[in-house]
Amino acid sequence: MSCVDTVMELRSVSYQYLGRFPALDGVSFTVGRGERVALLGANGCGKSTVLKVLDGLVFPDRGSYDAFAVPVTEDALEDDQFVTAFRSRVGFVFQNSDAQVFSPTVREEVAFGPLQMGLDSPDVERRVDDVLAMLEIAHLADRAPHQLSGGQKKRVAVASVLVMNPEVLLFDEPTAALDPRAQQWLVALIAELHASGKTIIIATHDLDRLEAIADRCIVFSEDHELVADGPTRAILDDVALLQRVNLVHDHAHVHAQEPAHRHLHGRGHHQLAG
Repeated sequence: MSCVDTVMELRSVSYQYLGRFPALDGVSFTVGRGERVALLGANGCGKSTVLKVLDGLVFPDRGSYDAFAVPVTEDALEDDQFVTAFRSRVGFVFQNSDAQVFSPTVREEVAFGPLQMGLDSPDVERRVDDVLAMLEIAHLADRAPHQLSGGQKKRVAVASVLVMNPEVLLFDEPTAALDPRAQQWLVALIAELHASGKTIIIATHDLDRLEAIADRCIVFSEDHELVADGPTRAILDDVALLQRVNLVHDHAHVHAQEPAHRHLHGRGHHQLAG
């Protein structure tokens, strides 16, 4: 993959919370323009931390991170011109919508980002109207976000990111805590965004929907290391790998060569890791 096609690159990235709780250990990978990538692993493996690094919310203790062939550092993000460009190109949809949605009304929430980026009011108004219509939440424009259902809040959180028209979209456990209809809507939206040319990076441990949301998987162990990187189907079929990283539990008598999706739906033999 040429550097022209590479939108993000981590090189030997390690990170510890509070300087003593390991989250990432020597992680290296690249993401190409237009890819649809899942960061896969059990809870606590570091995949959400990877998203925070990619969004410039935390910075590696060791190693480096480039976005769009430019180093992303704490110093760089203190430069107004750099941060405006970076924030307009990368959007992050948090797992918990309540952590992302905070304005008095839905319209103000969706308008917040573009206004912070210095766009003029008519352009912001047009963008907000367009994205509210696209996500079918125009009728919620004057509602307070805290009055909305979980699925509606997720739509507002997504709208507040899409209004910036970013090139790269980061999703942290996007289907968590959503009802089946809202999950189906979000999976379809991710497919639509990918078809429009967006680069999609999703942290998840939801194996059932993996093939619907990603073409490539980057797998993390509970030791916070990257242990596999390959096509989604190949990863799903590698039962030994999924067991090793605690994504499926399996009884010893089940043959490892059986496809993982059969294991996931077996009676009483398997369950997703919590």
